[in-house]
Amino acid sequence: MKKILMLILLLPSFWGCKKILDLEPVDQMTPETVFNSEKGLELYTNTFYSATQILPQADQIFKDNFSSDNLSDYGAVNNVSTFLQNGFDANQASGWDWGNLRTINYFLENNTNSSIPAEARNHYTGLARFFRAWFYYNMVKKFGDVPWYNKTLSDADPDLYKARDPRTLVMDSVLSDLNFASNNIRAAKNASSSRITRNVALALKSRICLFEGSMRKYHTQLELASTAGEWFREAADAAEKIMGTNMYKIYNTNNPQSDYRNLFISEDPVTDEVMLAVVYNNSLRRWHSANWWYTSATYGSRWSLTKSFINSYSMLNGSRFTEQTGYATMTFMQETQNRDRRLEQTIRMGNYARSNGAKAAPDFGYTFTGYQPIKFTLDNSGLDGKAENYNSLPVIRYAEVLLNYAEAKAELGVFTAAEWDKSIRLLRQRAGISNASMPTTIDNYYRTEFFPGLTDLNLIEIRKERAIELVAEGFRYDDLIRWKAGYLLEKPFMGMYVPAMNTLIDLNADGKADVSFVTARPASPVAGVAYYIINGGSSQLTEGTRGNLLWLSNVPKVFDERRYFYPIPLDQIVLSGDKVKQNPGWLPLTN
Repeated sequence: MKKILMLILLLPSFWGCKKILDLEPVDQMTPETVFNSEKGLELYTNTFYSATQILPQADQIFKDNFSSDNLSDYGAVNNVSTFLQNGFDANQASGWDWGNLRTINYFLENNTNSSIPAEARNHYTGLARFFRAWFYYNMVKKFGDVPWYNKTLSDADPDLYKARDPRTLVMDSVLSDLNFASNNIRAAKNASSSRITRNVALALKSRICLFEGSMRKYHTQLELASTAGEWFREAADAAEKIMGTNMYKIYNTNNPQSDYRNLFISEDPVTDEVMLAVVYNNSLRRWHSANWWYTSATYGSRWSLTKSFINSYSMLNGSRFTEQTGYATMTFMQETQNRDRRLEQTIRMGNYARSNGAKAAPDFGYTFTGYQPIKFTLDNSGLDGKAENYNSLPVIRYAEVLLNYAEAKAELGVFTAAEWDKSIRLLRQRAGISNASMPTTIDNYYRTEFFPGLTDLNLIEIRKERAIELVAEGFRYDDLIRWKAGYLLEKPFMGMYVPAMNTLIDLNADGKADVSFVTARPASPVAGVAYYIINGGSSQLTEGTRGNLLWLSNVPKVFDERRYFYPIPLDQIVLSGDKVKQNPGWLPLTN
């Protein structure tokens, strides 16, 4: 056991730079020294930030976390996910792995030294239970029912391959962990937004409880709808506690054209709003690959937004874009005028320029739809094609807390203008929208396009706001799952409107042509023009020689009932002696 503990302690933490100078050298530490001092407890719990792989990891954050929005309804990518194709079956399953949980449970079993003050022991126990709650949240999201383990397991433990426990037992245990964490983790705000605090625990609680309440309400096959309200109340309560501390606020310097994007391109986290972040630093050469991910034809997925999502951004005066005459056939330059300021801070538009001042239109070498993201990319083109981004990346923002609060209140049927004013209104005001008052009429376009079965005006507006505010931050797939809206994943990847083929188009009004849509590259191409091949297969226009771009509409996408839960890997079912049962509909060799 000492060897196992030493290996755990040797794993680095990427989440903070605090040095612990008065501890024994790590390679000389034993369980006795770790659990006999508060400094030892601190060193052990530091490993939770990276060793457990529960939180986004510094070197893989785009590939493993934010890129989870690759599987969404509003993002076009270079290939349709295998999960949405008929060939996917249980033989391709993965992720039924409990190894990282052992690190947490081992700490919880051994943090019992009464010579350490109870407040300190409870603080570090709270951290461990926070990470255990997040671990189980991820597992339940993916698989549904899972076995609950609150002890360390040996190779000979009969519970190693036990049957799955009921969702109610697991999620009640998760809630218990979250309650302990949010009552016992120290409350002081972390100056770098890189450490778990009491408010961060409350924010995670609001996220998890909102997810669980939605699952119970909309997934009636779980037969838990009668308990959904309890989870919505817990979500709203957790969010409201954070709001009451006044430690965080929506970052708003009255510069609506830049405040939103600054949250995602600043080297130091914007701690007014960012509650937890993965911190990067140029001088320390701690970098990530956002520019490479979004401005590469090969490294990333060429992720770009879809037309129906772009349509959901309002006008600057607060009116709905889809109520404009002729909105459906507006050109790119026309449709991007006088919109919610978050749009110009999310995609390349006519005013976008690189750091050298050169205007940069959407690059069809990197986008399939014309709506090319800039939210996480730095404007220095010298960073394109390399992993040297130094902008810190938010994991939990106060904006999410407000959105969780609003949605939970709306689900409970107690969302009023007062709740709107202290949540959604703040986000829209930061975006420069002049009339940010609570709407009184339903957005029929948005409802028809996304949630035709939903009749609640407030929920429609809140869902729309959530999609816009949190776009590309890794929330969308989970939101579609909890709302039982997986059908949206079958939508075609639709892009900007093209008025005519074989025509040079200036996308950003800088006097230079940027793109032309053709069936074949011309013999004498114009310098600087991207020629987008309309081949009638993977790339099409909705009206033949004009219309909206369609990408990969020739590849069928399927999201049936069983796909709300991932299949359990077959080897785990075999190892359990068939005690672990497969999720409904996932047969081993057939689809």
